[in-house]
Amino acid sequence: MQALQLAGALDLPAGSCAFEENTCGFDSVYAFLPWILNEEGHYIYVDTSFAKPGEKAVLLSSDLQAEEWSCLRLVYQITTSSGSPSDPSRLNLYVRFQDESFDRLLWSAKEPSDSWLIASLDLQNSTKKFKILVEGVLGQGSTASIALFEIKMTTGYCIECDFEENHLCGFVNRWNPNVNWFVGGGSLRNSPSVLLQDHTLKSELGHYMYVDSVYVKHFQEVAQLISPMTTAPMSGCLSFYYQLQQGNDNSFSLYTRDGAGLYEELWKMDQPESAAWNVAEVEFSAPYPMEVIFEVAFNGPKGGCVALDDISFSPVPCQNRTELPFSAVEASCNFEEDFCNFYQDKEGSGWTRVKVKPNMYRAGDHTSGNGYYLLANTKFTSQPGYIGRLYGPSLPGNLQYCLRFYYAIYGFLKMSDTLAVYIFEENHVVQEKIWSVLESPRGVWMQAEITFKKPMPTKVVFMSLCKSFWDCGLVALDDITVELGGCSSPERLLPRPGECTFEQDECAFTQERRNRSSWHRRRGETPTSYTGPKGDHTTGVGYYMYIEASHMAYGQRAQLLSWPLRGVTGKQCLTFFYHMYGAGTGLLSVYLKQEGESEGSLLWRRRGEQSISWLRALIEYSCEKQHQVIFEAIRGLSLRSDIAIDDVKFQAGPCAEMEDLTQQSSGYSEELNEIEF
Repeated sequence: MQALQLAGALDLPAGSCAFEENTCGFDSVYAFLPWILNEEGHYIYVDTSFAKPGEKAVLLSSDLQAEEWSCLRLVYQITTSSGSPSDPSRLNLYVRFQDESFDRLLWSAKEPSDSWLIASLDLQNSTKKFKILVEGVLGQGSTASIALFEIKMTTGYCIECDFEENHLCGFVNRWNPNVNWFVGGGSLRNSPSVLLQDHTLKSELGHYMYVDSVYVKHFQEVAQLISPMTTAPMSGCLSFYYQLQQGNDNSFSLYTRDGAGLYEELWKMDQPESAAWNVAEVEFSAPYPMEVIFEVAFNGPKGGCVALDDISFSPVPCQNRTELPFSAVEASCNFEEDFCNFYQDKEGSGWTRVKVKPNMYRAGDHTSGNGYYLLANTKFTSQPGYIGRLYGPSLPGNLQYCLRFYYAIYGFLKMSDTLAVYIFEENHVVQEKIWSVLESPRGVWMQAEITFKKPMPTKVVFMSLCKSFWDCGLVALDDITVELGGCSSPERLLPRPGECTFEQDECAFTQERRNRSSWHRRRGETPTSYTGPKGDHTTGVGYYMYIEASHMAYGQRAQLLSWPLRGVTGKQCLTFFYHMYGAGTGLLSVYLKQEGESEGSLLWRRRGEQSISWLRALIEYSCEKQHQVIFEAIRGLSLRSDIAIDDVKFQAGPCAEMEDLTQQSSGYSEELNEIEF
C-alpha cells in the first residue's frame, strides 16, 4: 500500500498536490497561520475556529520551472457566515520569481460558495525559477473558512482538454432546462453514452462531451460549453474533434467572449465529412482574457447529437501565414526620441515636439519631468480656426483597445473641445468623436483613458482646435499608450507587482508614528500656497503622499517605510516621482535598511527647491538580505517646503535609463548614486 501511495505521489507533476496524506513539498510559512491537513485527507484548510478575522495562512511551494507553457489549476472553496460580510475572506495566488524582491499577484477570489470551484491560470514559459505562494486571508464571521482541495500544474494550455478527468479542465456547462452538455463514455453500465468510443483513447472507456436534442421543447434551444478564461496573451491554432449523430436540424458554432461579454464567431460547422470523428482547426487569438464557447443550437427534436473531444492549442498558425502579429507597442509613444509612428497632416505641423527645462514657472513633460512632449496651437504659430491633427498608426479591426494618454491645457478661456480624440475608419471618410475635454485644471497633467472596438482597421486621431486668436492657448500631449483589452477589465484592476500609486491606500508602506508631522495621503493641491503639487502624477486627480510643512518645525523629519523586500542576487531598480517646489524646501532622502541593522544606508538625496513639475528618480542597488526602503523628508526653513512622492515602483534588473538620467542630473546639487551591499 505504501509503495502504491508513493507511486501515486511520484505521478503528480512538480507544483502539484492532492493533499491526501501530506502537502507534497508545499510548506506553511511560519510567520503566519498554518494550513491544516484534514484528518481524512483530501484537502487543507484554515478557518476561524482557531484564528481571528484578518489573520492569514501562507503556503509556499518548492522551486519550480516552466520551460514550456503550463496550466496551473486550483480547486478551492470559500465559505462564510450567513449574510454578506463587508470584509469577506479572500484567497490569493502569487508567483515569486527568484530574481525579484516582491511577489506577483496572479489571481484573487473572494466569492463564497457551497461547492468546490476551479480556477485555471496560464503560466507563460520562462527559464526563470519561481515559487507558487497561496495566501488565505480570513474575513469577518464566526464560520469563515478557506479550503484547498488540489493544486495541479501541467504542461499545456488551460483551454486544452480531453475530458478524461473529473474537473473537465475547468470547462462548465451553461445550464438550460432542456438541452445541456453532458459527459459521455466511461466504464459505467448506465452511462448515457451515445457513441461507441471517444477520440482520445479510441475506446468505450474514454470520455467526451455531448449534447442531445431529445429533450428539445422550443425552437432554437441552445447549449453552451464554456472554457476557462485565458489569463495570458496567446495566438495560434485551436483544434478540436467533433461528431454528428442521427440528425442535421442543428447548428454547431465556436465563439470567443471577452470580459465585457462581447461575442465573436470563429467557426461554424458545415456538413461533416464523415459520421466518425472530424477535426476542425481555427485561427485563435486572445491578446486579452477570453473564453472559448462551444455552442449547439437545435431547431427541433430531430437535431440529433453533437459530440466534442480533444481540444488542443498550438502557438503555430493553422496555415503557413507570414504576417507578424500586431504589437500594441507600435501604437504607443512617449516622444522622448521622435514622433514614433505618429504623423500629421501634410498641410502643416499643428503639433510640435518640445522640451522645456523645468523651473518654478513652467512644467516639464509627464514622462520624467525633463523630457519631450507635444505642444499644439500656440498663439505664435497658429492661425485662428486652425485645426491640428495627429494621426496614430493603423490598428487592426475587431479587437478591443485601451487608449491612455496625458494632456495639459493652458490659457484657453473656454476648454470645451480644445482637445478631442476621433476614430478614423480607414475605409470611410467619416471620423467618430470618442472623447473631448470638457473641463480641466490648468497646467496639470491629466490622464484620459478610452476603451473602443471597431470591426474595421482604424486610426486614432488627436485634434486640437484654435477657434479665434483671442481664445487660443496651449495644449500639451504626452505618454500615449495603446493596450489590447478594456481599460477597466478585471485583470487591469489587480495591483501591479512591486508598484504603488497610492490611489486606493498606502499599499504596504508603514510609519513608526502617525501624527500631523507624518507623511499624509492627499489628492489635489496642498493647503499652503506656492508649494506642493497641484495634482498627483498618476492621473492628475488621484492621490500622492506628502509632508505638510505648516504642521512641522524646521528640521523635523518624517519617514515612510516600504514593505519588507526579499534579498535577491543581482541589481534592482527603484523608480518614483518626487515633487519639491517651494522657496524653503528641505531635504528628501532614500535609505536602504537591511534586516538586523538599526540604521539605513543612503541611496539617493535631493536638497532644496527642484521644480514645479513631478520629476522622476531612478535608483539602482543590490542587496542579498531582506531589507526595507525608507523615504525620509525633512522640513525646510519656511512653510513653503511641502515635499511629495508618487508612483513608487520596484523592478528586477538594472535601470535601463541609468546613464541618461545621470547625464540629465549633472546640473543638480546631488548626483545619483549606485551602491552595492
